[in-house]
This record gives sequence, C-alpha cells and structure tokens, in this order.
Amino acid sequence: MHFSLAATALVLIATPLEAFAPRLGNVQRTTPLSAEGPNVSGPPYSGPAIKPILDSVHVPADMKRLDMRQLKQLAHELRWETLEAVSKTGGHLSSSLGVNELTVALHYVFDMPEDDIIWDVSHQCYPHKILTGRREKMSGLRQSGGISGFCKRKESVYDSFGAGHSSTSISAAQGMSVAKSLLNKRRNNCIAVIGDGAITGGMAYEAMNSAGYLNSRMIVVLNDNGQVSLPTGTPSAGGTVPASQLSTYTSNLLVSKPFQDFRDFAKGFNKLLPEDVQSLNKRIDEYARGIVSGGTLFEELGFYYVGPVDGHDLDNLIPILEKLRDSPNQKPVLLHLKTTKGYGYPPAEAASDRMHGVAKFDVATGMQVKGKAANPSLTSVFANALIDAATEDRSIVGITAAMPGGTGMDIFGRRFPKRTFDVGIAEQHAVTMGAGMACEGVKPFVCIYSTFMQRGYDQVVHDVAIQNLPVRMILDRAGLVGNDGPTHHGCYDLAYMGTIPNLTIMAPSDEIELRNMVKTCADYDDGPTVLRYPRGTGYGAKTLQKVFGYELENGEIPTKGEPIPIGKGRIIRRPGGFAVNGEARARGKDRNDRVAVLSLGTRLHESLVAAQEVEDADPTLGVTVADARFMKPLDVDLVRELVKDNSVLITIEEGSIGGFGDHVLHFLALDGALDEGKLKFRPMVIPDTLFEAGSQYEQYEQAGLNSEHIRGTILRLANRVNVPVLQDV
Repeated sequence: MHFSLAATALVLIATPLEAFAPRLGNVQRTTPLSAEGPNVSGPPYSGPAIKPILDSVHVPADMKRLDMRQLKQLAHELRWETLEAVSKTGGHLSSSLGVNELTVALHYVFDMPEDDIIWDVSHQCYPHKILTGRREKMSGLRQSGGISGFCKRKESVYDSFGAGHSSTSISAAQGMSVAKSLLNKRRNNCIAVIGDGAITGGMAYEAMNSAGYLNSRMIVVLNDNGQVSLPTGTPSAGGTVPASQLSTYTSNLLVSKPFQDFRDFAKGFNKLLPEDVQSLNKRIDEYARGIVSGGTLFEELGFYYVGPVDGHDLDNLIPILEKLRDSPNQKPVLLHLKTTKGYGYPPAEAASDRMHGVAKFDVATGMQVKGKAANPSLTSVFANALIDAATEDRSIVGITAAMPGGTGMDIFGRRFPKRTFDVGIAEQHAVTMGAGMACEGVKPFVCIYSTFMQRGYDQVVHDVAIQNLPVRMILDRAGLVGNDGPTHHGCYDLAYMGTIPNLTIMAPSDEIELRNMVKTCADYDDGPTVLRYPRGTGYGAKTLQKVFGYELENGEIPTKGEPIPIGKGRIIRRPGGFAVNGEARARGKDRNDRVAVLSLGTRLHESLVAAQEVEDADPTLGVTVADARFMKPLDVDLVRELVKDNSVLITIEEGSIGGFGDHVLHFLALDGALDEGKLKFRPMVIPDTLFEAGSQYEQYEQAGLNSEHIRGTILRLANRVNVPVLQDV
C-alpha cells in the first residue's frame, strides 16, 4: 500500500509539468480595455463614460457587498479613473496600472484601517487613494496644496506607512505585526507590497531575515513585473536585462509555475493519507522542489512561498488572499505575483519606460504634453561631459543605483555599455563598489540622487573618506525637486557631506560650470569629490551672456569642459555690473553702502538678478556677487576679500541649515571677522521645514530663495527699508 501510493506520487512528479497548467511565462497577454468585452488593438483609447460601481465605493468597506463580476467591473473602472486623473496632472502612471487588480483584491479581502497595507515606495498608490476616499482630490495630485503622489500617514488613516524611498515596507510590516502581538490585538494582518526593483535593496533582506527568524505573522506580496531600473533595458556591463540577478531567479520561478499547482494538489492529497505516507510524500515533495527550482530563497529565509500567481486574475487572487488571511499560521508568507507594468493601457505597455513617470498626456493616444525645452537638462549636460572625459580616459566608469534615466547613466551607457554599472537599488553597495574600483586605479563616477545618497552615508565615511579614495560622487536632484515632494528633496547633502573630512565638495552655478566641474572631478585623484547639481535645465547662451556676463566666442556655449582650481571661487559682478566705468566707481563709495552676495550653486542666477534690481532702484548702493564654487575647501581668500570690501555679507544656497552658510560663518568666527561688529552676516538657506509637492518655483518661493527675497534681504541689511520685528506670540 505504501509503495503503491508513493509510486503514484513519483509518477506524478515525472509527468511533464505542462500537463497540469500552462507556463505563465509563455502566456501572451492581451490588453483588456473593457471588463469582459473584446480587446481593442489600437488607438484611440477610451474608458467607460460612466463608472457606476466606482461611484458606489467611497471607502473600502463599500466593496464588501460586491460579487466577483462587480469586482472585475470595479477594477476596470478604477483603471480608467487612474488613467484619466494622471493624464490631467502627470505623475507615476504605469506602476499604479500594474497593481490595479491587486489593489481591488487587497481592499476587498482585508479590513483597513484595522489591517495594515504598506506600499513599498508607494508611487503605485493612486488606485489605493481613489478607493480610500480621495477620488475627488486626485485633480490636485502632486500639486501645491493637493494630495501627495506617495502614501502619507497624515493624509489618510488608510495610509498605514509613508514612503517615497524603496525597500522599507517589510521592516515596517514586521514592526506593526510584532506590535499587534505585543498588544494582544484581535486581528493581526500586515501586508507589505514590494516590487522586484525595491526588493533588490539590502534593507528588504535584512527585514526578511528578521521576520523569518522571529516568525512574525505577515504577508509580503512580491509584485514581479521585470522592471528593476528606471528605465529597465539601459545598456550596461550586465547587458540590457533587468539589473538584478534576483530578477533572473524569480523569472525562473515563473517558468516553473505549474509546480505550484502540483504542490497544491499534492498537499491536499496528502491530508487524506496515513501519517507515515504523508511523511514519505513530504520527502518526495522536497525532492521535486529541488528538481524544479532548487527550493526558493524565500523559503530558506523562513517564509512560506506561494506562487507565482497571475497578479491580474481576481478569480485566483482573491481566494488565495482570503486563505492567507484566515490561516492561523504565524509564519511569514511571501506571495509571488507576476504583473505587467502599465497593464491595461497599450501605450504604457509598449513604451520603453512603460510610461513610469509622465507629464500630462492625451488618454486617447498616450502622447504626452511636453513643452520643448529651449535648453538641455543639466542631467544630459553632465552625461555628455562625462562621455567627453571618458573618451579621453579609459579608466572612467559610471555607477548608478537603478536610476540610469534620472542620473544620465542611460546616455553614458549607450556610448560606453561595458563601463556602465547598474547595481539595482543598492546605494550602499554602489558607494563601496566605487571605493573598491578606486583601489585598483579605476575612476568611478557614482551617480545617485542626493536624497538617495542618504542611504549610503556610512559607506561614504567608512569606505571612501577615511581611506581617502578618489571616488567621484555625483548628486543629481540637489535642492528642492518639485512635485515629488519631501521624500525626494535633496536638501541635506551639503550638511551631511560637509562634516566629513577629506571630501572636496563643489556645486556648479550653470551648465558651463557643470562641464568644468565634471572635468575637474575626472582629473582630481588626491581624494574623494562630491559634485551636486539640481533638477532643471541650463540657461542657454543668451542668458549666460546677459545675466552672468560670459563672453562666449561666436555666442556659443563651449562643448568641452576645462578643469578649475580646487577650492577657488570667482567674483562675477562688482558694483555697477560687469564693466568698470564711471557709474560703477561712483557706487558704494562708503563701505556701509556695499553689499556682497556669495552664492553656492544655481541660486547665482537669482542673486545676479536681485543685484541688478537693487542697483537700478538705488544709485548709491553697490552689490558684489561671487560664486563660491566649492564648499570644501572653502575659498577663504575670496571670503576675506568680500568681508574687507563690504559691510554686509549674504550667503545663499540650495541646501538646509548646517550647510554652506554655516561653514562660512564658522570660518568668519574663527578668523575674527565678527569681533568688532563691523560686518552684518546672513545665511539664506532652505528653512527647517518640509516642503510638500508643488513646482520648483513655488517651493523656492515658499523657501524665500528667489530674487525678490534676496533683494529684500539686501535692502534690509543695507538699512534701505524698515522691516517690523516679529514678536513672539
């Protein structure tokens, strides 16, 4: 008897897996543009004229009365509601479309806010927001005074955990699960939804290691869409496949999907057998798992692995989630879903970036409404300057942490694929990998958003600065970034980098200076360098000549960068403007009528505009504007010259308290420049608060760092206007 049943099980194992179910990896999806109707092959695309099911859902509890047919219709209406909303504001589109059915299933099965659903990164949260009472607010998505493009606890009780950066959801879910257990709460359902990009981050594995060890009751939903980097497919040393060996691993699991069907069958069959047969078949099951996939990494970490499952199939997704919800088991579970980023909208599915982040667009065609930029982006200026340097120096390489498009590494990668390294969402690894390369004489440019470099801080200190290794750290998106809001602002790098010995820190004022600083970094081998620059475009030749005073040959911007002396700033304009004439000499005859503005970064433009406006309004005032270029080492000779010639010194930067202005003030104090009370000093920085979504101009207006604010500060300190003193209230 025992032999017979065991033999039967072995026959089942030997049977081709295709006999039990089709391979999901080979299924050719077609895009459903209606809930149950025929597929539409091309534009114009349009959704339902009315959305009766969605109209009846104001909070997730309203979904409980819906049957499966209605839930499918809800998913259809929700997809088009998301499309139509984002088309009017711009935002993260395809991530939300890819989890549309999952969002419906989660809110149907679980009971928020008592149950917790944590969206990793949370840029995919738009359908979640629509279903949780914020449908009418979607017109203000990522706008000043509107709702955030990410989950925010203060925005809704349905946002269990705020996010914007990746790989945090599993840690948060475990913390919530442990807390619920400690508090003896009746329900303990904590669900972390994490993508195959975010799960490349080391923090995700730290959390899984802990959750498996502590046996924390939680569900991790792995949303596997094959889109690890932004964009995925950039030429690099790893080819054009997703920048993750884990992605390859999960793809292999997807190919073995039929085995999950067999395991479900075998386990159900086992329950009917005597205990000793169950034990034998368990060993057979383990043997089969070894044949098919070698087990799963997640099971080795202590998780019960379920999947892969079609993440767009509500018929299977809902009952699976219900079983997981109702299970008394305390072991953590990983539910592996296969989804398509941008699913349900052909223009998104066909785009190289899957329409990840979009401007306003025409729903009927997918065409985005983008005004043609008059000047190239600073990111592209950086990338092309790096290509120029790498053409002359074969030791130059580029490293990015899953953001090739945002850092210019996609441009560099097309020219030098074998010298481009995308390490996935792994900033710590990127920095230390660069340090290792520098040990061998390679010149690594580690290109990371300022806000994301926060996650590699210890590596900057321990692996780069202490060893004084010439790693070039390029921080894109420095300062205020606009619609992505506080999780993405690059406000803090001057403060957190400025405390570290051995670093050379520079910030360009314009596109010419950016090219020059790339060349400077490439040539500098005596220690690590930091080059930070903001999101935005260059100024163009006309503005560079008129506002900055450049004398451009043939009116054209130089295409090649030139190295600049380390730690040396420059005076851009003196009283009266760029030319020295009789009017200029007549200005500011008395030191008390002379003001200096020392800028670091691209607030130089606003400073020059303000200086001209001040002088146009007051013929007695003289304003000098200087470009510091470097925060470390600080050009102390330039600072001393400005202090000697002016009664007022104003610093301005696109950074928080503790940055450039504080370094200048520290030097002035130690140098005795403040001892006799003959100098008025004011640092203009990003205030100590969080700036919500809005345009960059709106945010700098709120921060008080535009030209009118500089003008007001100059006039007040020069005693040209009376400003009421704020009283404590």
